[in-house]
Amino acid sequence: MGQSVRDSLVVAKRNLIRMSRIPEMIIFGLIQPIMFVVLFTYVFGGSMKIGDTTDPQVYKNFLMAGIFAQTVTFATAGAGAGIADDMHKGLIDRFRSLPMARGAVLTGRTIADLVQTALTLAVLAAVGLLVGWRPGSVAPTNFGKILGAFGLLLLLGYAFTWIGALIGLSVRTPEAATSGGLIWLFPVTFISNAFVDTGQMTPWLRHVADWNPFSATVQACRKLFGDPGLSPSEAWPMQHPVWASLIYSVLIIVVFRTLAVRKYRNATA
Repeated sequence: MGQSVRDSLVVAKRNLIRMSRIPEMIIFGLIQPIMFVVLFTYVFGGSMKIGDTTDPQVYKNFLMAGIFAQTVTFATAGAGAGIADDMHKGLIDRFRSLPMARGAVLTGRTIADLVQTALTLAVLAAVGLLVGWRPGSVAPTNFGKILGAFGLLLLLGYAFTWIGALIGLSVRTPEAATSGGLIWLFPVTFISNAFVDTGQMTPWLRHVADWNPFSATVQACRKLFGDPGLSPSEAWPMQHPVWASLIYSVLIIVVFRTLAVRKYRNATA
C-alpha cells in the first residue's frame, strides 16, 4: 500500500511537471469554462425562468453551480486523451518495465488531473464573482459550506476522470479518446438541473434528470452555496443531495477504477 501511494505521487508529479511545461494545456483548459460563464450569463440571463422569475441576477446565481459541475466533468476528456497518448507513444510499456505498482500509473494521472481541475475551479469562481455570482443570495451560507461544495465538485471530477481513464485505455489514439470522452458528457450535463429548471421539463425527462448523478452534485452545491433553483422534486437524490453526491461519486470511483486497472493490466500484459 505504501509503495503504491509513493509510486502514484511520483507519476502525479511527472504529469504536473509536464503540464507546467506545456502552458497552453492550462490556458485552453481555462478558456472554455470562462466562455461558458460569460455566454450563459449574458445570452440566457433574462430569458430563463427560475421558479417564478426571469431576473438575470437570479439566473447568474442559479447558473454557477451547473457551470462548476460541467467544468469538472469535462476534465474527463483530457484524462482519457492523456492516457491514450501515453499508450500510443509506448510510455506505458516503459512504466511497466519499472518495479512500480500497476495501478500507480493511472492513479498518478488522475491525481494530476485533479490538481489542474482545482486550479480551473479557483479561476472560474473568481470569474463568477466578477460577473455577479453571490453565494448566500437566497439562503444563509458560510465558508465551511462553500468549501464543502467545492469538495463535492472535486470528488465528482475525480470520479469522472476514472471514466476517462477507461476510455483512454480502450481506444487507439488520443483523438478518439477526446471524442469518446466528450460525446456522452453532453447528454449527462444537459439532461440535468445544471442550466434549466427541471420543473420545465416533460415528466419522463425530469425523472431522468433528477436521478442523474451530475444533478445530485449540482443540487448539493446550490444548497451549500445558498443559491436559488433547488429542485422541489420528491426524488431521493434531490431531497438528500449531499449524501447522493457522495454516494454516486464513490460508486463511480470504485467501479471505474476497478475496470480501468483491469484494462491497464490486460493492455500491458
